[in-house]
This record gives sequence, structure tokens and C-alpha cells, in this order.
Amino acid sequence: MQLDGAPLGKLLRTVESGEIQLPDFQREWKWDDERIRSLLATVTLEYPLGVVMTLETGGEAQFKARPLAGTAVPADADPAQLLLDGQQRLTSLYQALLSRQPVRTSDVRGKEISRFYYIDIRGAVDPAGERDEAILSVPPDRVLRTDFNRGITLDLSSREKECERGFFPLNLVFNVKETFAWQTMFVQSTPDGLDLWPAFQEQVLQPVNRFSVPLVKLPKQTRNEAVCAVFEKVNTGGVVLNVFELLTATYAGNRAYKEESGAEFSLRADWARISGELGDACPVLKALESLDFLQALALIVSYRRRQDFLARNPHSRQAPPAVGCKRKDLLALPLNAYREHAQTVTGALAWAGEFLRTQHVFRPEDLPYRTQLAPLAAIRAILGERADTPEAQRKIVQWYWCGVFGELYGGTTESRIAKDVEQVTAWVDGGGEPDTVLEASFSAQRLRTMTSRLSAAYKGVFARLLARSCYDWRSGELITAETLVEDAVDFRQVFPKGWFERSSIKDERMTSVVNKTPLSAHTYRTVVTRSPAAYLEVLDRDPEMRGVWVDDRVESHLIDPKTLRAADFEAFYQDRSEQLLGLIEEAMGKLAAQDVAGPATATAEPPAGSSPGAAG
Repeated sequence: MQLDGAPLGKLLRTVESGEIQLPDFQREWKWDDERIRSLLATVTLEYPLGVVMTLETGGEAQFKARPLAGTAVPADADPAQLLLDGQQRLTSLYQALLSRQPVRTSDVRGKEISRFYYIDIRGAVDPAGERDEAILSVPPDRVLRTDFNRGITLDLSSREKECERGFFPLNLVFNVKETFAWQTMFVQSTPDGLDLWPAFQEQVLQPVNRFSVPLVKLPKQTRNEAVCAVFEKVNTGGVVLNVFELLTATYAGNRAYKEESGAEFSLRADWARISGELGDACPVLKALESLDFLQALALIVSYRRRQDFLARNPHSRQAPPAVGCKRKDLLALPLNAYREHAQTVTGALAWAGEFLRTQHVFRPEDLPYRTQLAPLAAIRAILGERADTPEAQRKIVQWYWCGVFGELYGGTTESRIAKDVEQVTAWVDGGGEPDTVLEASFSAQRLRTMTSRLSAAYKGVFARLLARSCYDWRSGELITAETLVEDAVDFRQVFPKGWFERSSIKDERMTSVVNKTPLSAHTYRTVVTRSPAAYLEVLDRDPEMRGVWVDDRVESHLIDPKTLRAADFEAFYQDRSEQLLGLIEEAMGKLAAQDVAGPATATAEPPAGSSPGAAG
């Protein structure tokens, strides 16, 4: 790493020529007019600007480059350096001080505007003046008008008018010839020009022309992951660099691929095609993100690299390469590895989507953990058709639901993902149970606090109920992937909110997953605010239904209809909690942890002459 002081004018000309360009993962330039004026004041006062950082090209980090905004760099210009830190400052300074085009910026309200920048000579050299106030921005026609264009307040539309009013155009500051011509006209046309110009030259023009920018140059040997880490640390906007964006720029800059195919490789276009195909084939995979795809690919590549090492070096004391899908693993994925394995990953994800369908997870919003998609796909890719045997399916299903109901795939999961890929594949081939299966536990008390889709286990209960062949209470139709969408099926309250309110019962268990079940929108309109006893009676009176059929449909949801007909919330809650626990235990292949404390009870204030069970 090298620290230099680069003259501002020279630095901006390397921007203009394309010698310095941006790596394609950089965000777009976007500074407002006020910040640009403040920056210009800083430079004219020769105040510290802050360090600019570049990366020498030609090394491992072969990023696609693009010119800074506002430049007219030839398309075939190859940069010598890529700008990692300082884009906003250098772009603003280039457009304001060197470009002859107006700066396309925005006002304080975010409205897009175009501006040229001037400095008021008299204000700049006034000892009592504020430099910020001496910097002025004007529209492209260089005429400032009052509100609603009622009149002109400042006209700088010609050199003569600029000199007459004493406003120097800052985009001439590095052009000696034009600055001299402007000076000559100013001195000749302004009575006090001979007195003002020397002071202006000493206090403004000379400081700008000798302004030095601290420049850190990273050598071309700098690795991708180091570039990523450096970028995030120096990024003043606090933007975390997306791995997908970095790889997109890296792959687009791959010279070998360009020479072979005559074009850049577009990771973004490839991912758009793959994600579109997968989402169309299996709706639940519309939840898939580019990171999941890259993680699955990294898992497969690193797993095979590890197995190859172990096969070639069975007695080596050297540690074998690790299986991983952390940022460094993704950033180390070369384009040839991506191209070699992308189709395998796509097929494995399609299999994962079908696996989820067999587990009755049909919609993106019903997916418990998106983060389990990558290891699930990697497990399939590694096992191949062995993943489809009954015994393998049993183990993969158990691992999946242990992850969901054990709530082990929230937060930072990269280490667990890598471990699961190794351990689940080994388990299928006769090894011991993976850590996710061994560590997963579910507490009976957790049922009470599962109240929304923010919980993966909540979504898991929804899917496991559907897997039991739930029937809609009113239509009698089996709830399937198709009827979920057609009939707007969702988790809805069995004892509705209105019943609690009318019965003056305050109970935190009202919104618990225990008091919810998959019901269509049409059926729930029958429930609305009624007592369960009342709405079951309504269903009984339907000429196409008989009471026993209603009870059968209710029982398909693991609900004892007797507790609903008695409108006995306590009995209902106790019975259904036990049944849901059994459902979860079956999926996890292990018993739930029992609570030491007894169950909560509702606090009721029944209206005079009524009881909760009678509320209609």
C-alpha cells in the first residue's frame, strides 16, 4: 500500500482520460447541490479533503470498470487504477472544476437540477466573508431568477456579464489560457479589478491549483476479499458491499472469457434467467435470492475440493480444505467454477423446490427459512439420486424440520450450513446424526409465543397441518397448493378476536399458533366475531352439510370439535396444544421439552347474565 499526495488538477485529468475509473460494483454518484458547494469551498480554502483510495489494475481482482459520471471516456480506454474510495468527491470536483457541461445534481428536496458553479470574487477575498456564501450555483442558462420566474436577479450568460458582476466560473480554474483571458477582461471592465484580482489569485486560484489530495494506492496483488473488506471500511455511507455485485464486476472483467467468447460474462443476466426459470417452475422458489444460489455453488465446489484432497492425501497431516459458504468463499469463486457448476446448482434447487412441495410448503411467504435452501440444494447435488431413496428422504425430512422447529437457521448461519452439508450427506451414507438433529429442541411453552409469520416454527406448523390433509370447514375441499391461492387460505383464529372482546376475556394466547388454523377467506367470514359454538351451528344448518361432516372437517385440523361446540377455550387450548406438540415431535423425530410452569389461564369478566360459552 502506497500513500502519495496527488495534485488535484492532475488527478481530475486522469479521471477525464479514463486512467482512473470505477469498479462496476460502486454505487452511482449522487451528491446534492449543497454538498457540492460546500466541497468547493473546502478546496478553495485548501482545507483537508480526506484520503482517496485506488486499486492498481492487472492483478487478481479483474473487475469490470466504468468511467466516473459526467466524463466522456472512450469505450476502449483501459484504466490503470480503480477508484475504491472518493467517488462522490472526485466526481463532484471533476464535473464542477473541469467539465464544460452543467453538473446534474439535486436540490435539498431531492428534485433533479443542473448547475454551473461560480465564485463571487469580492465575497471570496472579503476578510469578513464566509467562503461557503461566496460559492454560487446557477442553472444551465447561467441566469438566476426570482421565484416563479418573475424577474432576473443575476445574469451570467456571457463572459462580459460574468466579469461585470465579478463571478468567476470555477470550471476554468485549471485552464491557464482561459483563466488569463478571463482575468484580462475582468481587469479591463471592472473599476477595482486591478486591486481584486491579485488577492483573488492568491487566496483562491493558487490554493486550488496547488491543492494536494492524499492518495492511497493498493497494489495489483491485492486479493478480492481484501478489496471487499477495504471498500466496506472506507465507505462513508455505511453501505455493505453485496457479494453478488462484486462477483458481477469480477466476472464481467474476466479477460480469458472475453477473449474466448468475444463478450463480457453477465452474472446479473445469468441469475435473472435462472431465478426466473426456477420461480416459474416452483412458486416457493420465488423467495430465492442470488446469495442462496452462490452459497449452494460454493458449498458444492468446496465440498468436492475437500473430498478430492482427502482421496489424494489419505495420510496427510495437512489440514484439508474446509467446506464453506462465507463471504470469503463466495469471493474466491472463479468464473470457470461458476460456469462448471451453475447448471448443477439450478437442478438441485429445482429438486429442493419439489422437496418443499412434498412438505406442503407451497408459497414464498410460507417458507420457514430461506437460508435452508442452499444446504438443501447442496445436499442433493452431492448425493445425486441417492437423495431420493426412502431412507435418505426420511433423514433429510427429519433434518429439515429439526432446523425449522429448533429455530436453528435464523441469524448468522454460514457455519451451520457448511457443517450440515457434510454431516447430512455422511448421515445418509451411514454416519451419525448431524448436529442440527442432535441440538434441535422444542419447548411446549414456545407454542404460546408463536404468533406471526416472523417465526419459522409458526410457518412450520402451518405446513405440517396441511400435510395432514386439512379440509376447509365450509367448502369441504382439501386445502392444496392450488386452493391456498384460489381461496385465499391463511392462518386464522379459531376463537376469533371478536369473541374475546364480546366475552371480556383478556388472554395473550388469543394470537398464539394454537388458536390458529388454515381457513379460506370465505369460511372465515362465517367465523368473524362469533362464538365457535355459534359458527359451527351456522355451518350445521347448511343444506349441503351434516353436523358429522362439519366435525370431521374440524378434526382434520387437530381440533376437538366438542371444545368448540362448548366454546370452552381452556379445554380447546389444552387439547390442541397437545396435538400440535405431537405433530412437531413427529416431524422432528424427538420429544418436546415439557414446561415446569403450568399453563396460563384466561382472565374473564363475563357480562351480566351471560358466559363465554354462550356468547354468540
